Amino acid sequence: MTLKVGDKAPDFNLPDENGEHKSLKDFAGKYLVLYFYPKDDTPGCTTEACNFRDGIHDYTKAGIVVMGVSPDSSLSHQKFKQKYSLPFSLLADEGHKVCEAYGVWGRKKMMGREYDGVFRTTFLIDPQGIIRRVFENVKPEGHSAEVLAGIKQ
Repeated sequence: MTLKVGDKAPDFNLPDENGEHKSLKDFAGKYLVLYFYPKDDTPGCTTEACNFRDGIHDYTKAGIVVMGVSPDSSLSHQKFKQKYSLPFSLLADEGHKVCEAYGVWGRKKMMGREYDGVFRTTFLIDPQGIIRRVFENVKPEGHSAEVLAGIKQ
């Protein structure tokens, strides 16, 4: 299933890096940047997370919440968040059910090897839970600036 602009964002209920459950309805009335990434503490994912970290003041000023989602565990997220001083929640989708609901889980190829994984994708969800922007095939470097520019449009 491919989600598009105007679709209702699928609800979720996932533990963050501290084991506290977060759901879409917790953010009703707020804009939410929900970014899906493959794996904690890998080069591309670290670049992407640090870009969001470095732009967090602009998101906060605009009243936008940023959250990352990957199949890693809460403990892995906790270490990743501490190592890079990430000022936003990371959600643990260990069974990749939310990744599947958002259409970002599937077959990938790298260096001749096929495996199932996360397609790096970011969703901007409005205060009513409607998808307003979808960023697919994300390049980690400069992605946060791209999202901020897209929000201002």
